[in-house]
Amino acid sequence: MWVALVCGLFLCLMVKLFFYDDDTLRDSDDSHFSALFTVAKRLEKLYRGGRVYVGIQIPDLDSASRRNVDLVLVTNEEVVVISVKNVSGVVSLDEDGNWICTGKHHKTECIQNPVAETKHLVSILEEYLEQRGVAIPEGYLSFKVVCPNPFFSPIHSDSFPPEVITYDQWTRLKPEHSKLSSGWIKGILHGRKDKMQESFREKLNSVLGTAPISDRLELRGSKYVLGEFIEFKGKPDDLQKLRKIKRSKVSHLSVRKISMFGFANSTVQVLYAPRDYRAEESLGPSEWQEVTVRSSTEVVFQPQNSIKHHKYKLSSVVSMSLSA
Repeated sequence: MWVALVCGLFLCLMVKLFFYDDDTLRDSDDSHFSALFTVAKRLEKLYRGGRVYVGIQIPDLDSASRRNVDLVLVTNEEVVVISVKNVSGVVSLDEDGNWICTGKHHKTECIQNPVAETKHLVSILEEYLEQRGVAIPEGYLSFKVVCPNPFFSPIHSDSFPPEVITYDQWTRLKPEHSKLSSGWIKGILHGRKDKMQESFREKLNSVLGTAPISDRLELRGSKYVLGEFIEFKGKPDDLQKLRKIKRSKVSHLSVRKISMFGFANSTVQVLYAPRDYRAEESLGPSEWQEVTVRSSTEVVFQPQNSIKHHKYKLSSVVSMSLSA
């Protein structure tokens, strides 16, 4: 009996280490990245026909750097820049509009005015779109700050600016009443025919669809990480097989079929799509290439807002997208 119990505990430990031994999975930042995709998916359900762009990196001429935009929502009537604040705890405002958050163990954190920050991103995005030939008419572009965490508890919620969507408001949004605001579209766009509007949206979506974005890791357990792919780590023969997977040659990879012939010999199949700069759409499955490597091979990735490189075993990875 004791032998069986010990063997069972050992097996559970090995499985946990095999699938979940990634230090970044224990970081709080991964919940922020996952919240972005949760919000994006719900917005696309609320706004049928709408599109959400995640993790766009917009060049900021003033700072000579790129500014990260969490989400950009494009619907038939509006474009909304959205910042996602996955904040938990009791939240109040100071006189400058900063958020004072008190969480577990009475730990207090100050978040610089998210409304002002997001409003600034609107002007940066608008300038970028104009540079690429898309002039946004007045009133068409706006912004929101979404708080999707169920433990977000605002003090005097009526004191928060109308651009802030609290958790309670977020849960009450329904498809038939899902406009983030009303009466925005006035003047020239409102008077255009559907064909004109569709042409404008197509051009807008084309520009946003080719804008700079963060590299993206999708992990098992519906978790995501945005940042920059650095390299693979592993046995020399595995690295030789993966040598073609670099951003200049590959746009996307997925990890399939974990074969377990003992933990030491476990393997994964990596399918990757060769990048085709001439193609308007992604390549079909028949054009993907495949290699089989050890499941212990690691992806080295640097998450946004982190100075550390983190390692993820391929056994914990579902897919990875690389920016051009």
